[in-house]
Amino acid sequence: VQLQASGGGVVQAGASLRLSCVASGGTFSSYAVGWFRQAPGKEREFVGGIRWSVDITRYGDFVKGRFTISRDNAKNTVYLQMNSLKPEDTAVYYCAAKYKVIVTTTANNYDYWGQGTQVTVSS
Repeated sequence: VQLQASGGGVVQAGASLRLSCVASGGTFSSYAVGWFRQAPGKEREFVGGIRWSVDITRYGDFVKGRFTISRDNAKNTVYLQMNSLKPEDTAVYYCAAKYKVIVTTTANNYDYWGQGTQVTVSS
């Protein structure tokens, strides 16, 4: 399966963005999808994910209710809605997929990755 992440941009603190991860080449509903981010000089960090077959989500501790992940299987798309953005949310955001698993927070567990989309939050 191939993944394409999009929707990043430059916003001010407090704003919202919705990232999209579009899949091709597979039945997306059969994949758990995770969102990760990586800021310069930092390790890749788990943002959140959604389980395959049922819409059970899991988030990183730093999210604290600001982000929501959803999926539209008809469009082969998973969304990351980000609200109340902070400057520390600035990073490249990646989506990743793994076949028929619950959400895993470890990047190395995912088999497929999108190219990343830059999110920049100014203060």
